[in-house]
Amino acid sequence: MSSESRILRDAVPITTTMVEDTFELFYYGRVSLNFPADSFLTMYEYGDVVTLMVDGYDTVDVPVVPYTGSVTAGEFLLRTVAGSDYLFFEVLNGNAAEAIGIGREIEFPIEVVVQMKEKGGYLEYLELQEYLTIAYELEAYPNFSVEEFANFRMVETTGMGEGVLYRSSSPINPALGRNFYADSLAWVAGVATFMNLAESMGYAETYRNFPASYYATQNVVFLNLPATFVNRAFKDGLVEGFRFIIEHDGPYLVHCTYGLDRTGFTIAVLEALMGATADEIRVDYVKSYTNYCSFFGSVYVALSPHQVDLAKEIIVRNLKNSFHTEGVDIRDFENADLAAAAESYLLALGMEKSEIEALKERLK
Repeated sequence: MSSESRILRDAVPITTTMVEDTFELFYYGRVSLNFPADSFLTMYEYGDVVTLMVDGYDTVDVPVVPYTGSVTAGEFLLRTVAGSDYLFFEVLNGNAAEAIGIGREIEFPIEVVVQMKEKGGYLEYLELQEYLTIAYELEAYPNFSVEEFANFRMVETTGMGEGVLYRSSSPINPALGRNFYADSLAWVAGVATFMNLAESMGYAETYRNFPASYYATQNVVFLNLPATFVNRAFKDGLVEGFRFIIEHDGPYLVHCTYGLDRTGFTIAVLEALMGATADEIRVDYVKSYTNYCSFFGSVYVALSPHQVDLAKEIIVRNLKNSFHTEGVDIRDFENADLAAAAESYLLALGMEKSEIEALKERLK
């Protein structure tokens, strides 16, 4: 519903309570709020960013959106469906209740306050989603190298060793048409250890060409992680993967399916730990977007500079949300000590100081 079709009242803070539905909370992780969507949409619009304060638990900034898929993987959202009796606080692919600390020992009522953070602050990201389309043949990307098509590259940010860490789309999953390229490039680079964020071993072995791949001859940790960085399953998998790196020789390659969301977050944590600047993290992250997007029909149209800048901020939001849930403050991303923040984050996830030092040593 646009401002052209209705008159907005002032976006005053609203106070409500959580719906007492523990199945929704603990099975789906969805936090439902006792406030009619239509009333909410007379004060707030899709694309607004609001601060959501859950009494006794946590405070998070979230966009107001019409659909769960209106945000990128792992992001918080306030889903507001016209005609519904409720508002829904969620995290894409994950469990919002767990992320803000709601456990099974819970006493109702729980008060929730929602107030404006930034008018229209997410509107351009909603529009960006329309451009995130890909093709499946190398020929569709004019002037792309094989490396760009496979989303394959060495991580070269400050502090990272030369030829130590790589990232790519999946070297084994044929769905994107990139696996043979990624696998061959990993062979040329001499990758010895793979961190597979996307699949279990059993599932990976069902791919038709898996037995003949270079990948199948090397060290691989199969993590099968959901793309939800604020939840325990992903955090535990991240620690397992980093411990695998510590225990095996490089060069290393991190991948999921696209090498975009789960890989982008994992690589950003490692880059921050090794001393990368805020801008270096953004630039490496957004390269995956420019390697995939975008198409109108079958015609390749590169993302505009402004769209690239928008995509860069996705990793910033994901790092802020994830580090925040572990008590690490990087709200001032440009000036934060990202190396110290990444170390504090890994310590909070359960890694020992000695393990973090060993990981850094592996990546030098």
